[in-house]
Amino acid sequence: MNTKKKVAFYTLGCKLNFSETSTIARSFEGEGFDRVDFSEVADIYVINTCSVTENADKRFKSIVKQAQKANSEAFVAAVGCYAQLKPQDLADIDGVDLVLGATEKFKITDYLNDLSKNDFGEVHSCEIEDADFYVGSYSIGDRTRAFLKVQDGCDYKCTYCTIPLARGISRSDTMENVIDNAIEISKQDIKEIVLTGVNIGDYGKGEFGNKRHEHTFLDLVSQLDKVEGIERLRISSIEPNLLKNETIDLVSKSRAFVPHFHIPLQSGSNEILKKMKRRYSNELYVDRVSKIKEVMPHACIGVDVIVGFPGETDAHFLETYNFLNTLDISYLHVFTYSERDNTEAAQMEDVVAKNVRSKRSKMLRGLSVKKRRAFYESQISTSRSVLFESENKEGYIHGFTENYVKVKAPWNPGLVNTIHQITLSSIDDDGLVRFEFVKELIS
Repeated sequence: MNTKKKVAFYTLGCKLNFSETSTIARSFEGEGFDRVDFSEVADIYVINTCSVTENADKRFKSIVKQAQKANSEAFVAAVGCYAQLKPQDLADIDGVDLVLGATEKFKITDYLNDLSKNDFGEVHSCEIEDADFYVGSYSIGDRTRAFLKVQDGCDYKCTYCTIPLARGISRSDTMENVIDNAIEISKQDIKEIVLTGVNIGDYGKGEFGNKRHEHTFLDLVSQLDKVEGIERLRISSIEPNLLKNETIDLVSKSRAFVPHFHIPLQSGSNEILKKMKRRYSNELYVDRVSKIKEVMPHACIGVDVIVGFPGETDAHFLETYNFLNTLDISYLHVFTYSERDNTEAAQMEDVVAKNVRSKRSKMLRGLSVKKRRAFYESQISTSRSVLFESENKEGYIHGFTENYVKVKAPWNPGLVNTIHQITLSSIDDDGLVRFEFVKELIS
């Protein structure tokens, strides 16, 4: 009879959180726990929280209820950014037994006793100044691709952002450890690695516990490109001021790095960018997009943008809309501004009404659909390689080309986690691309 305790995980937020959840899960497995799906009965449920948006905060309560519905006697633990920012708020939620902050989350098994329910949520949360050391993470077994954490924390002081309060100062993994982790991932038959962090372009700062850069982001991508056994490497979000020409040129000639960039903009108005304390102008952003398209015309470029920031007038918003409309980009991630405690922006005047924020968000989401469609149409009749995902979605299997075009085909389990050469043929009613196989299996 199996008497091993069971643990389940739920991750809110970014790719970085997914990489850390996977690392925390491995620590449980090392202690003899069996990992099960969050919908199943478990002895402990661990929720990795996010606090980038108001919606992520609200979702936490519903996830706790989901865990209690599966097993009302289960032990519930909260970790992550929201747990660091507002630990007592989480501890006060009915059903929550343990809340761990930024440094404590990686030692979660040290805080577990007999897993009996607590009358009150127990909090172990450090001062964020103490989060000055680095813990490496990567995800394996959760998805077709792996998320490899290379950097944590941020020294930027953007007026809307709580991440420096939740994760601390900018610090990096050692080059040796990143390469070792990449090699370990490559041995697991994982075809794609996504580099992730809070501010990955700042890689090298704090690599050995000091503030200077021992290596640069260019050094990192140069070394990773040489690791054998990795089919694809993808750069996650990178600040425009830290995306250098040399890095773009390297990606354009790379063996493994794919032509896909995600570059936060936040606003097309220089006046609003200044209020946000962003470290670039819209002119620099145009320069980065132009450089990418010059050397990689087929590259996919994603953009983060925030609508409804305090002081954003109709004129400012139209400046952003028109700026994005004329820019050669591929899709948008649109965020509706929400006030976050202990941020400078939350104290600003000229607050934008929520119905106006919603209207502007809807307009930009519509623009994103238009941009993605135009990008997909530009890729029709081209030959690409596609990595197929593992999920059967209503009888279809999906995958992504190297330049992030999402394709679909009738479900075939033999395609899972394989790369094939294809020709993109047509766009379906749901906005995904159909294709024809060009070659047999590549890998």
